[in-house]
Amino acid sequence: MYIPEHFAEHRPEQLHRIIRENPLGILVTPDETGMDANHIPFEFDTGHGAHGLLSAHVARANPVWQRCPDGTPVMVIFRGADAYISPNWYVSKHETHRQVPTWNYEVVHVHGIMRVMQEEKLLRRTLAQLTRHHEASESRPWRMGDAPREYLDEMVSRIVGIEIEPQRIECKRKLNQNKETRDRISAISQLHERGHEALVSAMQETDGL
Repeated sequence: MYIPEHFAEHRPEQLHRIIRENPLGILVTPDETGMDANHIPFEFDTGHGAHGLLSAHVARANPVWQRCPDGTPVMVIFRGADAYISPNWYVSKHETHRQVPTWNYEVVHVHGIMRVMQEEKLLRRTLAQLTRHHEASESRPWRMGDAPREYLDEMVSRIVGIEIEPQRIECKRKLNQNKETRDRISAISQLHERGHEALVSAMQETDGL
């Protein structure tokens, strides 16, 4: 990924935040025709190793787990907040007209090694963690034990777990850092009016506003 230094983000807490808030990752893997991509919700354990651990599951019918034996290099993309930025939003544009449209965004690329996880005990533990995480905000959280045992057994038999051990994590936050302060503030105001609050928060954090 091309990352000019003024858009590079190296702080682990920001990398982790983007992954945590946007868990539907794009798993990019090699295949016989070139590259393949699968959209998968991941659980991210930041306490594992130097760069954490990503875990997820795919349908057993999905060939990705057979095509990528243990040790296969893969990449997972996590997209954060993003939005179009009009040049008309910049104060300086109305003085010099020297501005063009752009797109602000946050993205994380995780480069790592994939492992297949078929042991039922480990797979159920991963499913339980993923469920607890995403059900936490519900007034009555769903639990795996709520489903009939035979039904749950059948569902578990139809999936395969995967783990990705990150080797390198890149993060790009393109948030108008290369613009004048007055132009950044004006863009933030316009995004706020349009309801892009996640991007507004990211830009304010970057600018220290």
